[in-house]
Amino acid sequence: MVSILQKDSYGPEYLVEIHDPSLGMEGFLVIDNTALGPGKGGIRMTEDVSAEEVARLARAMTWKNALAGIPFGGAKAGIQWNASEQNDAHSASARKKEYVQSFARRIAPFIPKLYIAGPDVNSGAEEMRWFAEAIGKWNAATGKPSDFCFVASSGKKKCGLPHELGSTGFGVAHAARVALELKGLPIKKATAAIEGYGNVGSFAHQFLQEMGIRVVAAVDRKGGIYHDPGLDAKSLRFLKAQGKSVAEYPHGKKLSRDDLFNLAVDVLIPASVTDVITDAHKNKIQAKIIVEGANIPMKEHIEEHLWKRKVLVVPDIIANAGGVISSYAEYRGYSPKKMFALVEERIEKVVREVLTKSLQEGVSARTAALGIARLRIERARA
Repeated sequence: MVSILQKDSYGPEYLVEIHDPSLGMEGFLVIDNTALGPGKGGIRMTEDVSAEEVARLARAMTWKNALAGIPFGGAKAGIQWNASEQNDAHSASARKKEYVQSFARRIAPFIPKLYIAGPDVNSGAEEMRWFAEAIGKWNAATGKPSDFCFVASSGKKKCGLPHELGSTGFGVAHAARVALELKGLPIKKATAAIEGYGNVGSFAHQFLQEMGIRVVAAVDRKGGIYHDPGLDAKSLRFLKAQGKSVAEYPHGKKLSRDDLFNLAVDVLIPASVTDVITDAHKNKIQAKIIVEGANIPMKEHIEEHLWKRKVLVVPDIIANAGGVISSYAEYRGYSPKKMFALVEERIEKVVREVLTKSLQEGVSARTAALGIARLRIERARA
């Protein structure tokens, strides 16, 4: 594994490949950089997760945590998991728990000094409970269920802050708001389209709607829908809770992911998985702003191309930092109310700082963000 991953002066510090022969479980842990604190990053559970993908995500977490101004370094984990191979939902859950806890026990020597886990694709609050229970340390992971608590030596009670509260989507919505303001576009007249309707996309929709931004299109794995008067977040969430697609929304017209990427909206939010925006899309995108709700939804050369086309791209390392800011709030034992206030404050601050630097210096937002992040890490190592 080590030979195929790029290394530089920032990391990665640890590259760990995990195999449990009795279960057939395969996993990866990449601790990229710990200059600012223990590596922080979620556990991605997909069929094709790879060492390369985990390493890219770990590096993104290094920058994201530095930019958010929280005392965490960058890391990421991945477990190869295919739910469709299980016979039924009960056996899938039991098997998944075995995978998560086997993985946890094998990387326990790194926790929590060098790595703290968190939710990601196909892992949520319950998986974080399993993870922490396997190691016997409450602070082994964040994003745990709200009823998973412990009393610290100081006497303070600390409880989980599950990402199901919507912290990442909340941050994405506020990143969109700040970008619209800096672009000079009125919030109440703005339109948005969301690709991916899981935890991030659905909460981003809810909070955008509360701001008065009209979400006219949404797509999930099974299809999409366009409705110019606006899609109702509550109705779409109800459909998803029933196991249905957003495409079954009773109003509007059906559309594909490619159709959504081509819409002339003010804000486009990719909120699913890595590399969904490709070279095939880069000349067809008509959105004025792209807010990256997903981690690495496109390669950097595509971002640069869009920036040259005057599309304002708010990169993932600032746009979707709400989740890791929430993780820090949980680590400190904050209440949900205090957590949301912290997310709004930090997201607004970093998005304004990065986009202002980008516009003043004539560089892409990612270039501006990386310059700030690198400086903070280098100062910490000095």
